[in-house]
Amino acid sequence: MAGEPPRVGVTLANRNGRRLELTAGEVTGALGDSVTVLPLVVALGALTPLSVPRILLWFGVFQIVWGVGYGLPLSVEPMKALAGLAIAGVLGVPELLAAGLLSGGALLLGGRLGLLARLQRVVSDPLVRGIQLAVALVLARAAVDLLAVDPLLAGVGAAAVALVALTGRPQAGALVVLGIGGALAVAETGVPAPSPPSLALFPDGLPALSADVASGTLAQLATSVGNAAVATSLLCADLFDADVSADELAGSMGAMTLVAVPLGGLPMCHGSGGLAGKHAFGARTGGANLVLGALYLAGALVAGVVTAIPTALLGVVLVVVAVHLGRTAIDSADRPLTVGVGVLALLSSIGVAFVLGAVVDRLLARLPAEHPLRSR
Repeated sequence: MAGEPPRVGVTLANRNGRRLELTAGEVTGALGDSVTVLPLVVALGALTPLSVPRILLWFGVFQIVWGVGYGLPLSVEPMKALAGLAIAGVLGVPELLAAGLLSGGALLLGGRLGLLARLQRVVSDPLVRGIQLAVALVLARAAVDLLAVDPLLAGVGAAAVALVALTGRPQAGALVVLGIGGALAVAETGVPAPSPPSLALFPDGLPALSADVASGTLAQLATSVGNAAVATSLLCADLFDADVSADELAGSMGAMTLVAVPLGGLPMCHGSGGLAGKHAFGARTGGANLVLGALYLAGALVAGVVTAIPTALLGVVLVVVAVHLGRTAIDSADRPLTVGVGVLALLSSIGVAFVLGAVVDRLLARLPAEHPLRSR
């Protein structure tokens, strides 16, 4: 069509036979995923012993793997429930590793056995959104202590977020704050010399089991089934006319998590929000994954500087992430159940809230359609 920029692309063998393009839209589309990923990765690197270079290495690898494998701009994100609990200190690193491996194994097995449709019937959307709200509330609570370290600098970060929100991309404010924090960190420590991340088996310690691991795994599986598998499958069909089943997505999420976690990576998933973000920013093929994967791999060489980002700015980043998760969660077909699960999780534990929420959800489903509790 006249006036359209030239589209540069190559055709690679993949399951869809889709063409991978490298256009301006693919480059800008890559940003749609980084808005979701980088705030959580940087917060984990700054607030836990986890290595950001190793984390980015595996995000880069699997962006490229799934971009080529599916031919689509699939998102590769942290498993948000587990990441949020680790940032808030509910899960230590050994527990995060254990929960990640359990989640990855369950997703791989569930995908191979074709169990996702059955699981979706058990885990309703309002219950999933309740878990998302719980993670948002836990992150917001953790942010309060970080903001108090330097209220003035936190105010500067908040002002930056407000200005970015005026452009219509409020979540991008987290990237701007990270940019400010990175600049301050470089000013204090200097530009880091490029250094490839070291590879080792369980470099951050061995996994450890606990009651919190069980709670975190339940919470993550609930969100992975609904948001990362089923919702992403529907988006692939709606946005790209691609037939990618929820079971396939569960299998790939499980596989990459089981590979990455023992080698210093995070538990990872395909988030529907990241896929929608990539599309909104212009991505139409797996070319966006090639771009973002290359950027992550390059970032892994100099990412050590993030440990010097001021704590107060990390607090602002967590608030932005919490608000985004919370707003998504509140858009629920059963808001009382969603809010009840979220608040109960904040006051007790995510595991307790999930189990009680599931019981209440099943009981409500048995009521007649005209019952007042079914129409609230």
